[in-house]
Amino acid sequence: MRTILLADNQDLTKAGWLYLLQLAGIHAFEEVIDKKALIQLCLTYPGAVIILDYTLFDFEQEDELIILHEKYPETDWIICAESLTDNFIRNLIFKTNRFSIILKDSSSEDLQSALKMALRRQRYISSAISNRMFENNRQQHTVTPPSTLTATEKEILKELAMGKSTREIASQRNISTHTVMTHRKNIFRKIEVNTVYEATKYAMKTGLVDLSEYYI
Repeated sequence: MRTILLADNQDLTKAGWLYLLQLAGIHAFEEVIDKKALIQLCLTYPGAVIILDYTLFDFEQEDELIILHEKYPETDWIICAESLTDNFIRNLIFKTNRFSIILKDSSSEDLQSALKMALRRQRYISSAISNRMFENNRQQHTVTPPSTLTATEKEILKELAMGKSTREIASQRNISTHTVMTHRKNIFRKIEVNTVYEATKYAMKTGLVDLSEYYI
């Protein structure tokens, strides 16, 4: 069983998490009071699941979280806060698939789902956040997908945007990784991007990907 690092300084929600951990039969957990202690425990438990109230810890910017995860790539994170900016959410979603995101007014089902998926090394985005982000993107950007993308290319772009690796796409489609890479190169050329991050932004702007699809 993976160790849980509970980094929440709000007594009420901390008690809620402890109750959920008990329900799940999880006894391997450590309570964390500040960023310094969190970094030290990441060193001690490099494969931990970290439940973090980002707004109540002394992080200056979200890039610190990304850097910490890159240093300990086997960690999975559940970011839980009363409110988060759209920019913060976008950065976490686009830069890695190991951060689940929920709000403190989420239902207990949301919290339990986030915990279960993080333990399975999968990401969970609450429906409230995914709906908000999709609506904001729809209002701010109106882009028409180019007709030059084939149906297969659109599907592969969608799968890339949802965080699937080349190997995973190839396995699911029963094709070679070389074929997937060829599709990927053609997609990037047609939509004029260079990275999966840029392709993901494009897929969201064109409506090929709805953030609610991260909520599975």
